Amino acid sequence: MNLKDVLKELEALGAEDVRKRNNKRQEGVKQFGVKMGDIRKVAKAIKHDPELARKLWKTDIIDAQCVAILILKPKDLSADELDGMVRTGTFHWVADWLNAYIVKKHPDKEALREQWMTSDDPMAARAGWNLTAERAARSPDGLDLPALLDRLEAEMGDAPEPTQWTMNACLVQIGIHHPKHRKRALAIGESLGLYSDLPVSKGCTSPFAPIWIEEMVSRQG
Repeated sequence: MNLKDVLKELEALGAEDVRKRNNKRQEGVKQFGVKMGDIRKVAKAIKHDPELARKLWKTDIIDAQCVAILILKPKDLSADELDGMVRTGTFHWVADWLNAYIVKKHPDKEALREQWMTSDDPMAARAGWNLTAERAARSPDGLDLPALLDRLEAEMGDAPEPTQWTMNACLVQIGIHHPKHRKRALAIGESLGLYSDLPVSKGCTSPFAPIWIEEMVSRQG
């Protein structure tokens, strides 16, 4: 399949209800409105095609960008290429897929994490905090957790929304996995109050840090 073929197929799969939902999340986003399951089917038919993926990404159409992510492998991208994608993948669904399928598996992710943690770009910072949250949970050696808590306390309240979301996730991971710092993580979450009144579907855990931390710790037995 070439670029024209993929865009034509995505356009045919678009649905008005999906477009409305996406526009509610981010007004004016370029899209066809394709369901996640249909995007996966399109990508499965293509399999692996990094050159087509690069062309799809440059369209700025979120459905095409999601297909691009699924037909790439982390090793296909240089660190500079991945940095550019992180900064231009501004829709939350695209950013989450890029992080899950590419960023977390990229060979240069630690160098990129350090670079993104000092970036003024909200999407780059979002990716940096996401990787830092992962490290806090799984491989914290070398992380200065008190310094991270200092930054979270000072910066998270005024951070751009995309960055704020993953900063909150980092705060939660520190609180869950590091009992020594749990009391402070809970206090920061209480003081900032972020997501305390966000509606949550039945069976889901609130993103409000104190609730999220306490719920996950209780499951540890």
